[in-house]
Amino acid sequence: MKRQRVSLQPTLAACALLGRLIRIARKEQRWSEHELAARALISRSTLQKVERGDPSVAIGIVFDCAHLVGVPLFPDTEPSPPIRTLGQAIARADDRLALLPKRVRAPVSVDDDF
Repeated sequence: MKRQRVSLQPTLAACALLGRLIRIARKEQRWSEHELAARALISRSTLQKVERGDPSVAIGIVFDCAHLVGVPLFPDTEPSPPIRTLGQAIARADDRLALLPKRVRAPVSVDDDF
């Protein structure tokens, strides 16, 4: 019988925040899930786990995704205004996600030469 790993609450919050930041950056760059997954050489379902903040995803995959979309992993300066808790950071990320489109589709080229 396989033992189930239980993550600590700060770990779960950090994973959730990083996943949201990756999703925000992906949508701001107008990349679909398929595009980022292809660039990261992972499946779309793994990318969905990354963006959900699933702690079972290998940290290297999460860091690869963050790097590809431009999420700084170790920022040198504090954001302004400073964030006091991970809960505040997650709430701020949720607010940003609410402003972005729910789906991002690849642009369709239209041949309008007559």
